[in-house]
Amino acid sequence: MRLDKFLKVSRLIKRRTLAKDVCDQGRVTINGNAAKASSTVSINDHITIRFGTKWVTVEVDQIMETSRKDQATSMYTIIKEERASKPDDFPDDDEE
Repeated sequence: MRLDKFLKVSRLIKRRTLAKDVCDQGRVTINGNAAKASSTVSINDHITIRFGTKWVTVEVDQIMETSRKDQATSMYTIIKEERASKPDDFPDDDEE
């Protein structure tokens, strides 16, 4: 499944166009590598998303083409959430 669609279906990001924009801005990584909106997401991938000064890392548990609101959170497990003092302080995956 495409990354932008996964972010939308899992409700990590509200709209697919917004998910595409976030990916194009370089604010999303898959397994530590910069990811484009068209990148393929697989089960057990680790996705890190930067929201301003907050970073969320999730592990993909399942992939569904569509989901209801109550099913969306079963698509991923939150591995960690971090805050930084500045938006540019993006965490390194080596720090785990």
